[in-house]
Amino acid sequence: MTETAGTAKTARTAETAGPTGTAGVELRRVRRWLWIFIVCLALSGLTAFPLHAESTLLVDAAHRLPTPGPVLDWLERIHTGITETDRRYPFLAYGTDWLAFAHLVIAGAFWGPLRDPVRNVFVVRWALGACAGIVPLALICGPVRGIPFFWSCVDMSFGIVGAVPLLIVLRGIKRLDAARAAAAVATA
Repeated sequence: MTETAGTAKTARTAETAGPTGTAGVELRRVRRWLWIFIVCLALSGLTAFPLHAESTLLVDAAHRLPTPGPVLDWLERIHTGITETDRRYPFLAYGTDWLAFAHLVIAGAFWGPLRDPVRNVFVVRWALGACAGIVPLALICGPVRGIPFFWSCVDMSFGIVGAVPLLIVLRGIKRLDAARAAAAVATA
């Protein structure tokens, strides 16, 4: 093996293992927040499969807990809608199957930022844009579909809550990029 090939292999191995020092700590922090986002996104998607069972549990829990009347009425309406739709038009649930699948695929897109956050920062920026897009979607489509405003607020909270780990990740990626640039200058 030539010296250049050996040096390149050593550099790749070190990069895969992750940098040491402050950059290593930052990289681990970025990856940890990315994993939190990925797991929450995947779990959110998986909940789109068993809607009937989930709505049954939710309505039962709402009856046992002190639930405000409008919220209880809405949850019962959701459960009735899901139950009747599943009974009469079960093929419509195929749409939520695709919704679940889309969540899982989007979660898989974060494999790039996990491997190299600086090079794949565009995925994080795109996801932040998607989180921001949830707010106008809920505000526009909610009233059109007859969704109560309080439920649109619940929907909007997913975009806001999802943006938090992504903003932390983006800040960490900026630090990693600065450390990478400083290291390049130091070795030049």
